[in-house]
Amino acid sequence: MGTLIKKTFSVSPLKITILAIFLSLTMYITNVPFFHFMELKALDLNFMARGTRAPGGETVIAAIDEKSLTELGRWPWKRTTIALLVDKLKEYEAKSVGFDVVFAEPDENSSLKDLEGLSRKIDDMGLKDPVLLKFLDEKKEEADTDLILARSIRRAGNVTLGYFFYVSKKDAEHLSEEDIKRSAKYISGSKYDIVHMRGKLDEYAVINAYSAAPNVKPLNDAAARSGYFNSFSDIDGANRRSPLVIRFRDNFYPPLSVSVLKQYLDSPGLSLKIADYGVEGIKIGDIEIPTDEAGRILVNFLGPAKTFPHYSITDIIHNRLDPDLFKNKIVLIGATATGIYDLRVTPFSTAYPGVGIHATVIDNILHQNFIRRPGWTSLIDIFIIILVGFIMGIILSRAKAVSGFLLAIALIIVWALTNRFIFSSYNLWLNTVYPLFTILTVYIGITIYRYITEEREKKKIRGAFQYYLTASVITEMLKNPSKLKLGGDKKNLSVLFSDIRGFTTVSERLTPEELVHLLNEYLTAMTDIVFKYDGLLDKYMGDAIMAVFGAPLDQPDHPKRACMTAIRMMEELKKLQKKWSDEERPILDIGIGVNSGDMVVGNMGSEMRFDYTVMGDSVNLGSRLEGINKEYGTNIVISEFTYEKVKDTLLCRELDSVRVKGKALPVRIYELLGERKDSDKLSGFVSAFEEGLVNYRQYQWDEAISCFKKAIEIRSGDPPSELYIKRCDGLKENPPETGWDGVYTMTKK
Repeated sequence: MGTLIKKTFSVSPLKITILAIFLSLTMYITNVPFFHFMELKALDLNFMARGTRAPGGETVIAAIDEKSLTELGRWPWKRTTIALLVDKLKEYEAKSVGFDVVFAEPDENSSLKDLEGLSRKIDDMGLKDPVLLKFLDEKKEEADTDLILARSIRRAGNVTLGYFFYVSKKDAEHLSEEDIKRSAKYISGSKYDIVHMRGKLDEYAVINAYSAAPNVKPLNDAAARSGYFNSFSDIDGANRRSPLVIRFRDNFYPPLSVSVLKQYLDSPGLSLKIADYGVEGIKIGDIEIPTDEAGRILVNFLGPAKTFPHYSITDIIHNRLDPDLFKNKIVLIGATATGIYDLRVTPFSTAYPGVGIHATVIDNILHQNFIRRPGWTSLIDIFIIILVGFIMGIILSRAKAVSGFLLAIALIIVWALTNRFIFSSYNLWLNTVYPLFTILTVYIGITIYRYITEEREKKKIRGAFQYYLTASVITEMLKNPSKLKLGGDKKNLSVLFSDIRGFTTVSERLTPEELVHLLNEYLTAMTDIVFKYDGLLDKYMGDAIMAVFGAPLDQPDHPKRACMTAIRMMEELKKLQKKWSDEERPILDIGIGVNSGDMVVGNMGSEMRFDYTVMGDSVNLGSRLEGINKEYGTNIVISEFTYEKVKDTLLCRELDSVRVKGKALPVRIYELLGERKDSDKLSGFVSAFEEGLVNYRQYQWDEAISCFKKAIEIRSGDPPSELYIKRCDGLKENPPETGWDGVYTMTKK
């Protein structure tokens, strides 16, 4: 029974493959938003890869562009200017004209109000001159620019006006019930002609509108048709679908593109089939338009802005264009100028004029050039997810790591190219992301599984050595077993030594148990800081710590890491000192020495037992620097070699030039005070001390003493300053020999 349970819950490449496929299918069915977003971007890439396609040529755009705004004035123009445009297009024999603008308010440029005011004044004055009244009536008729435009639209007989719906309840809050009824009445003539209802339509199956913003009554009455120009973006803000149905007060309305096309085709009618789940089909004449259940068409974008012919309205009005450019064409009037803010995001452009989307929908319908994603494509998507998952799982379980990686890349490329070919050749949108996700999931899952199984032997080695070597050394050892050999390499590293001051005295005051507890608490805190800066804990030497930075892993900033470790050690020690004081336990103090330079690093010892450590003069100097703290009463001393690497980021003061025991050449030493952010508080102190040091080396004992006393005033009880005052007093009594270089020779370690 136990064996059966173990086999059931054991992991294998096949089980990983099945789990990855199941995960992909679950996410595909639930339509995870992130993956839906990625799929939309993949669709955009398919458009871009397919490239630009030429439109059929039936549709052109009369553009409200920058040139027109420059010559005709800012938008909105006088209705007489629009009337002139309509007259010109009629003269040029345009077959159908659609406005991607709405004239929802009377013309603000009209002078009709002024004439009506004058007429009222004449009435008040009692002037009933028939000639004057007739003259005023004629002028009012000339001033009514809305009426002038309405006459042009009626004469043309081929104009479809645009309007928009309020699809948000909040946007329609300012409208009264009377306003809503009036808007419904104005657009009633632009409904779908035939609606086949099969069952009760779900309330949220299609887009619902709360009200409409139609054109003013004279224009609305004069137009042949009207259609809404609302657009809706996907979750990423791009327009890829165009809604062909909006429901308003139990009636169904087509968009501007379909209304214009109906007029162009002289279609007997628009028909709409509706079921309880949504739209079943839309037909214009004999053309069937594929939509989703919400009545949206996937727009087959043909290219970037100006894929359709664009003609400036000012050129049309001023007879600068060949009339044949508009003969028997659909002319859509809309804004392309940036300042009018009718720009949309599409697969080809982030600034695509909205009127271009209407033109594209018209061209798609006319030539039945649709991007299709029927329901059965989901079955293909599921089949592809399962197929690529098992291909990866079967081959990857037998292939080597590199071969498996190349297989995953190859399969991704093959599917991406296949998907692109199907899209470009058949206008069929198949899912791109989930098959790729399946490939990656199977690859990652099996790769991790193989890595874990291959690591079992390494775990045995790690288990055997973990009590003797640090984890970082073991990791390097497992990466490169050749490092198990004796010997080492010469590298530039930093070494840190720390030691407890007066530890023997402290240990005599405590029981062995208390001493161990105190020491473990201290060493744990200090070791954590070493590891925080990725240092190698070389060894504990009783109460002393030795750490290396820059090995076994390369660390170009190893001097700074070592110094920051020292600073943090002192900060942590102060916290521990307060804690120990509160607990009435002995308080520990430490000295730290840091040096940087060339060292030999590697495994040192015998063939049977060795240790990963560092050796060399630079290591010895680091140890000596730790001891120097006793001489100067400091906590952190660094060498000149370390100082040169950290002087721009850390705050230090020069302490002395010393000749340590065992070395002939002197070394400049520095006290590490902190980070540069502390420089404002300590700059005066450091300047006074270093000025005193200069005077000291120039035999100016009194001046030096004055500077050191100034330093003590700033930082009370500064031990190095007090030390130098004693030295100066001694040298005043017993001046040094000629040629004295100011180097202090250490006589003990």
